[in-house]
Order: sequence, then structure tokens, then C-alpha cells
Amino acid sequence: MKTIYLLRHAKSDWAEGGLKDHERPLSERGKAAAPRMAAYMKSKKYRPDLVLCSTARRTVETLDAVKEVLGDAIPVRFEDGIYLAEPHKLLERLRWLDDEVKAPMIIGHNPGIAQLAAQLARTPADADEEKVHRRMREKFSTGALAVIKAPIKVWRELKDGDGRLADFMRPKDL
Repeated sequence: MKTIYLLRHAKSDWAEGGLKDHERPLSERGKAAAPRMAAYMKSKKYRPDLVLCSTARRTVETLDAVKEVLGDAIPVRFEDGIYLAEPHKLLERLRWLDDEVKAPMIIGHNPGIAQLAAQLARTPADADEEKVHRRMREKFSTGALAVIKAPIKVWRELKDGDGRLADFMRPKDL
């Protein structure tokens, strides 16, 4: 069993008009939301064993806000290819992971993160799973986290519909 954590960066600041998209920082709202999500991850004992993070400033700042609960020992890879990546590119990146990695976290952007979560999560098995799916489909907002469990042994086997959406949380729901 593999666990995939998909974390969308926290709310970014559009106020500084001269910045390129890649350089936008977190807004005050994002700076407040990210630690709440970190506390939620800690309460659920979510522990990725690898973080793949977009190189955009807002994703790096989101990582900084949650890193304390993840621990210093977790390796982090900053990858340009995650910046605004389409879901098939994110899936391809997961398929290239070393099979020793059991629980990676991708910190990235919409629409790719939300679309990947929807693609990986199979049809809900019961009413409780349907509620979680519905919340995710309504809005994969900034700062939101999807946790997907995939019954695979090797990453290259990962495909659409393989996973179960085990959890989905947005900052506004905390």
C-alpha cells in the first residue's frame, strides 16, 4: 500500500503587480492557513517520507509552514517540472519514484493537483467516501490536502482509479 499526499499551496498574494507568477508569495490569509493545515496533518499523524515541491515561491513558503510537523529528516526535492504541471505529468513523476518511497507528498498547483486527485481516486464505495469526494469536487481550494491510498507495490503500476480518497481537508473546514 502506498499513500499519496497532494497539497495545494496556500493562498498567494496578487497585490504586487510587478511580480511574475512564479515569484508570488503567500498572502496573509495563506500565511495563517498553512500552519492550520500543518496542525491538522500532525493530528492525523500524516508523515510523508519524501516531499516533491514546485519551485514557485508560494509552494516553497507553504512547505516552510508545514515542514516543522513533517520533520527535518524528510528529504525534499524542489522540481521545476511540478510548477503548473498537468495531472498526467504529476502521475508520470509519481511513477518514476523509487519503490522504497511509501508516502510521497507533492506540493503544487491547480488545476493539476486537483485533477490528479480526482483521477487517482476510484469511485466512492460508500456514503462516507462520497461525502469526502463531493467536498473535493466542490473546490480543491488553496491550502487543501488530499490523501490517497493506492494498493500498489511498485510506483510504475499506479494508474487512474487505483486509489481510495482516504481524506480531504481544506483550511476553511478546520
